[in-house]
Amino acid sequence: MKYPKTIISFFSIFIVILFSSFAFTNPAIANVTTDIYQQRPNHHPDGIGKFYLGREIAQVMGHTGAGWLERQSREVEEQPSKIVAALGLKPNDIVADIGAGTGYLSFLIAPHLSQGKVLAVDIQPEMLEIIGYFKEEKKINNVETILATETSPNLPAESINLAIMVDAYHEFAYPHEVMVEIVKALKPGGRVAFVEYRGENPLIMI
Repeated sequence: MKYPKTIISFFSIFIVILFSSFAFTNPAIANVTTDIYQQRPNHHPDGIGKFYLGREIAQVMGHTGAGWLERQSREVEEQPSKIVAALGLKPNDIVADIGAGTGYLSFLIAPHLSQGKVLAVDIQPEMLEIIGYFKEEKKINNVETILATETSPNLPAESINLAIMVDAYHEFAYPHEVMVEIVKALKPGGRVAFVEYRGENPLIMI
């Protein structure tokens, strides 16, 4: 289950380039030892009762919701093609799709990377199996799967040009730790694209 969100009017997406590879170079930031999370007994039914920077972390949508991720109406509702167009991809880019799910976005990005590849990262092995199935079905060879943990995307240092998270960050159980590891994985000049959908429009049932 997820929080209700929606498409931003007109452009339909909200992309924020959050970090470049120079971010989090301060060891004091990268090695936070204080308790940065709060647990609250009263919380949203779709949340886990854990709060980070005042925001409640959502429950993870399980692999049983894979069919919903592949719904035909997704292009109309979320306009992922606009996301891909806005990324300014280069043919040799290495792109990490964090929280890839079924690989819906990974397979939209892959054709733009004739000399590069997409690393489809997810914490659910079942989702990675689905990506493997679609990879064979679509005959796309430049998508690789990586099994992540709740605290790390398991990406090598300085290995990616871009990390993108589409409607996934709000589900991270340890967002601070994950972002620190993502920044470590960025090559010099690397970027992070953060995409979420707003919650004012009830027409978008996510």
